[in-house]
Amino acid sequence: MSMNANESRHFYPESYHSELGFKNKLGRAMWGVVWGILFRPSPRTFFGWRRLLLRLFGGKIAESAVVYPSARIYAPWKLEMLERSCLGDFVDCYCVDQVTVGVDCTVSQYSYLCTASHDIESPSRDLTTAPIRLERGSWVFAGSFVGPGVTVGEGAIVGARSLVVKSVAPYDVVGGNPAKFIKKRKAEWVEHGE
Repeated sequence: MSMNANESRHFYPESYHSELGFKNKLGRAMWGVVWGILFRPSPRTFFGWRRLLLRLFGGKIAESAVVYPSARIYAPWKLEMLERSCLGDFVDCYCVDQVTVGVDCTVSQYSYLCTASHDIESPSRDLTTAPIRLERGSWVFAGSFVGPGVTVGEGAIVGARSLVVKSVAPYDVVGGNPAKFIKKRKAEWVEHGE
């Protein structure tokens, strides 16, 4: 189910200039430099190095999580990756709000996790945000877009090039633009143990 916008979204006017806003901008600027100099050019197999960099910027990254060097993370302090989770090549993780990638989850190459948008009814186009949660064993196939407030349920599959703006039920397979239910997976997917 998708979240209730009145409960889950945060609204920030364009004139938002609080101390928190300044710290956020400064953190993103520093992260951008680190990403460009130390993260992006790192060898493909240096997963531990990239985990360390993300943790230094407040990311909650499990020891077995995998992030490829071409993955873009907007604000590491808004990212949580659990055991054996993966952000593939050229994934764009626009984590203005919280992004949680659960145990055994994969986000395949060129996918876009987007936690922010704008209020089209507002004259100042206020920023709106809502978290994204990928639950245990879910998989976002290549080139997909997952929008603000979406939860991809346990064991669910998002087909390649899909546009997901509503939450996906556990073990559902969805695909298309907008994503629609295709079929139910068997709940007998293999657990890797913890």
